[in-house]
Amino acid sequence: MAACLVSTGAASMRWIFSSISARTPAALRCSQCCWVLNLNEFGRSSSPRLVVSPTALLPGSVRCLSVQTSEKQPNLRKPKEGGGGGRRKSAKDADVEGPEGTSSREDIRALRLQKVDKLRAGGIEPYAYNWDRTHTSDELQQKYIDLPNGVEAAKEDDRVSVAGRITARRAFGKLAFLTLRDDSSTIQLYCEKARLTEEGFEQIKGVLDIGDIIGAEGTVKRTEKGELSVYVDKLSILTKSLLPLPEKWHGLTDIEKRYRQRYVDMIVNPDVAGVFRARAKITSEIRRHMEELGYLEIETPVLQGAAGGADARPFVTFHNALGRDLYLRIATELHLKRMVVGGFERVFEIGRIFRNEGISTRHNPEFTSIEMYQAYADYHDMMNLAEDLVTRCAMAVNGKTTVTYQGTDISFERPWRRASMHSLVQDATGIDFATFGSNLEAAKSAAVSALSTSNSSLFDHCSSVGHVLNEVFETVVEKTLIQPTFVMDHPVEISPLAKPHRSKPGLTERFELFMYGREMANAFSELTDPVDQRERLEGQLRVHTERMAAEAELAKAKGDHAVKEQANEAFEVKIDEDFVTALEYGMPPTAGMGIGIDRLVMVLTDSASIRDVIAFPILKSQ
Repeated sequence: MAACLVSTGAASMRWIFSSISARTPAALRCSQCCWVLNLNEFGRSSSPRLVVSPTALLPGSVRCLSVQTSEKQPNLRKPKEGGGGGRRKSAKDADVEGPEGTSSREDIRALRLQKVDKLRAGGIEPYAYNWDRTHTSDELQQKYIDLPNGVEAAKEDDRVSVAGRITARRAFGKLAFLTLRDDSSTIQLYCEKARLTEEGFEQIKGVLDIGDIIGAEGTVKRTEKGELSVYVDKLSILTKSLLPLPEKWHGLTDIEKRYRQRYVDMIVNPDVAGVFRARAKITSEIRRHMEELGYLEIETPVLQGAAGGADARPFVTFHNALGRDLYLRIATELHLKRMVVGGFERVFEIGRIFRNEGISTRHNPEFTSIEMYQAYADYHDMMNLAEDLVTRCAMAVNGKTTVTYQGTDISFERPWRRASMHSLVQDATGIDFATFGSNLEAAKSAAVSALSTSNSSLFDHCSSVGHVLNEVFETVVEKTLIQPTFVMDHPVEISPLAKPHRSKPGLTERFELFMYGREMANAFSELTDPVDQRERLEGQLRVHTERMAAEAELAKAKGDHAVKEQANEAFEVKIDEDFVTALEYGMPPTAGMGIGIDRLVMVLTDSASIRDVIAFPILKSQ
């Protein structure tokens, strides 16, 4: 039997000198000649003797000079040419067959560092500066889609150069197959010893690992089994990977680790990278459409002197040079409206928003929204624009106006449903909140009865009939709005920046867009009366201050721990005086809308959690 090198980790080496047991791998692959030693072929009760050679190239490797057994000789098999046929072996398969299969992460890293030293000792730099690539994998797949099986395209203009990461590796004697993945797709590298230099082929067997980034040149060939391949005559290591990739099928399954090491997640789970490609396409489509409509993209401050434009707890920081607190923005609204005052009639911004609040499958403290403002328009115009934007994004990503989200079909066929908050609540509960006027207690009592609950504390924080109506809507109606629905005409008490409804006293010209029971957009006919605006902001500030005071008193009754928790949750609300001043110079009739891009991406990519569509979400510290 020809001598070969059977490579194993330290744990497998102990087995080599003992009888085969139930824990023995089904096969070993030689890292030098790459023949498969299939132990199942001759039974696990046999006891082959593998003789250690002092010329072992790497720690954890032994040279197999002979295999002796009382049973028939083990089957040493060499696969047929083709490589790509049948089930493609995963990173798990290849690692088991190579020197890293039973080694710890630290052992593998040490072994790969030795390979780095070995390459440099041979005059090869394992971290290249560049690579002249002619085609991506997908471009090759498209260009040679009609190449017949078993045919090589060997003309001068068929020479190609590709680059990417090794995701699978199979080597058999004088033939090796590598699966290369780049940004577009995968392509097989067909490596034949006779076509490569001796040194090049030895690198494939003894130095390359799954996870390495390489460049390859050659012609294009389709194997007998139909796998399009680059028939390699030159191969170069571009980046030597030091850490092993998780197993393809059983590897990076810890959700928290996937989010924390997103770069690994994208390598081993290509569908994850697809989500972020779709997200980029959605953002690009939104920006393109806004520019086609004549909107100008504006950048507004992230650090602000007053956190306005929404009722949310801000992040607070301190500016040393100015000696003052600053706030990370909770909305882009007020500065964009300043631009409208200054004469820009159509403006928008796609930007990050920061809110120091809870984390859930729908909420992340840092998220992306688009806000847009159009002079001489009202909230009906914003409804039409919302339908346009979302439908265009759905077509750009999925090629159709119906998507399946978490098993539910959602149709974006226009027109979308439009209904008032009052009518939706009345349909669900039988209560017409318009009949209560300003009778808060009667509204609370009716709401408790309608919800069939004795928990009246649900409405303790409600300071008006409008707040009770909104609470009932969020509790009963919101979760039922699966298909796209514009919920219109919100109470004035919960809409401090919206213009009063032109025909319905006590309401505003405001809508929220819901789908799959989630708010996707919020829009107004913007309030332009500076006196009314000041009064509403002062009322909002008063309600907030009273709520904070009531919560502080309640915390005192519960003890010091509750007081500390309440103090941590409390936050200050300020009136943006400069914004009110801007309104006093005059803002034309204007409509505005904000759309949560993260939630839109969730629906269009069928992603269950907002953290699935944010590349690097906020996580607990380790």
